[in-house]
Amino acid sequence: QVQVVESGGGLVQAGGSLRLSCATSGSIFRLDFMGWYRQAPGKQRETVATITRSDTTTYADSVKGRFAISRDNGKNTMYLQMNTLKPEDTAVYYCNARGLQPSSFQFNSWGQGTQVTVSS
Repeated sequence: QVQVVESGGGLVQAGGSLRLSCATSGSIFRLDFMGWYRQAPGKQRETVATITRSDTTTYADSVKGRFAISRDNGKNTMYLQMNTLKPEDTAVYYCNARGLQPSSFQFNSWGQGTQVTVSS
């Protein structure tokens, strides 16, 4: 079993910054892929940023230049530094982690989400 827990969300004014964290724990042999996703009210979940074990990153066009994803492989933790936040960034942010357990079973785990609200 692999647990994923997000933290760091909150209320911030437009132009402000927040740093989200995603901690993983449990039966993990190797963490291959992690990603941040978000879902705003009435909208579908969308990919915000992803990062592989070798630190290859991708970003949604809407956050390029403002958000930065990173990970600490030693701690199996991922971060999302969000700068110059806009009201349209308001959403629940979810962390996804994929990899391999010691049993050789693959896992694909999601967190419960953390709310980010940007006021204008």
